[in-house]
Amino acid sequence: MSLANLPKGWRSSSSRLLALYSTLFVAWGSILLGVLYWEVKGYLDQMARHSLMQRQQLFARFEGQDLVEALVASMAFDKPAVDAFGLFDARLRPLFGPIRQIPGNLPLDGQIHELGSCIVSTDPNLPRSSCAAVATRTRAGNWLIIVRDNGSLFAVSNLILHALLWGMSLTIIPGVAGWYLLRRRPLRRIHALRASAEAIVSGDMSKRLPVSVRRDELDMLALIVNDMLGQIERLMNEVKGVCDNIAHDLRTPLTRLRARLYRIQQQAPDSPHSPEIAQVIAEADGLMARFRGLLRISELQDQRRRSGFLELDPHALLQELHDFYLPLAEEGDITLLLDVDSPVPSITGDRALLFEALANLLDNAIKFTPAGGTVLLQASAWQGQLRIEVQDSGPGIPEAERQAVFQRFHRSEHDNPQGFGLGLSLVAAIVELHGFTLRIDSSRYGGARLTLDCAADTLAA
Repeated sequence: MSLANLPKGWRSSSSRLLALYSTLFVAWGSILLGVLYWEVKGYLDQMARHSLMQRQQLFARFEGQDLVEALVASMAFDKPAVDAFGLFDARLRPLFGPIRQIPGNLPLDGQIHELGSCIVSTDPNLPRSSCAAVATRTRAGNWLIIVRDNGSLFAVSNLILHALLWGMSLTIIPGVAGWYLLRRRPLRRIHALRASAEAIVSGDMSKRLPVSVRRDELDMLALIVNDMLGQIERLMNEVKGVCDNIAHDLRTPLTRLRARLYRIQQQAPDSPHSPEIAQVIAEADGLMARFRGLLRISELQDQRRRSGFLELDPHALLQELHDFYLPLAEEGDITLLLDVDSPVPSITGDRALLFEALANLLDNAIKFTPAGGTVLLQASAWQGQLRIEVQDSGPGIPEAERQAVFQRFHRSEHDNPQGFGLGLSLVAAIVELHGFTLRIDSSRYGGARLTLDCAADTLAA
């Protein structure tokens, strides 16, 4: 029996915490970028408007040639493609300056306006994008157009964005690297815990979860589970010991009782009580068979039996089973089929025990299959391991009983009244000893299908 698979990739807790941290970091970084951008944009917009107001008030003091000279002197300190001007006469005809056409969406009212599109010109030194512009009337009656490009705002915002992206990358990349390195140690410990837990689940109650010297949360949990396992092992050993002692102690007096009854039967074969004595002897034989079955299951639950496991050829084992049960199937007018793929993976285990388990499954299939029916013993390779199936055309096993049939003394309505309910319990003990898995479902013939998956990595000697 194997435990559930461990979470991988982004399903682990550390990955989810990293994803949550990254999401929050990106969200707050975006908010910071937005706030910073709007603050800087508002500040630069205010400075641009203030600069235009100063220029407007400065140039309003000049007239005629003095205004032209002041504009030329200003151009020496202006940045191309950011600040520009144009002087027009009263009929809006260009007189001086790089701007040769008044923007069509600029009102001539002496107020500063934000324009979505600025100068339409082939001159690359003129502002093209959004700008702040003002049209002011000079003392001579001309129109002076002063423009300041707002593109510098976008340049500043790009600098802010690049700085934030660099900061985010310098945070996320070390975070991911740290996550990868830090999660390896907890995962190694989880894998060690899982290996110990699988050994315990497979029946080795002497195993305990590993505990490190750090005594962290995992160690606290492991210590709690180890204490619980110790109590469970003690209780199980006590119950098992009581049951084994009862079965062992009662077997001797039952054997003596049967021997005495048999002597009485032999000494007085014509006694009128002979049929009753024979019935009592049969009941004693049934009780002794049950005790032998219980002791056999208890013996199989000893994990030390694994030390004698060897590599086996499943084809020879299944062929022997088929040959052994073929006469019984023919006697009951049942078709017994053998279907083994070539090749099939080898398995590691106890050959006698595996023969006993498969013989129980095959015997049940033949027993519950009516005359004219079919029983199939099949072996195939499935995902790198051996899969053995026993299918029949009998009444099948109801879905509600498919787990209960492996319990000791369980009897269904279809069972043989002379049975003890220990056959499948014995099979389950052998399967658990080998670390295999056994499940029940419906067969292609309408009856039961018992599937035995033999893992390729079963513990060997």
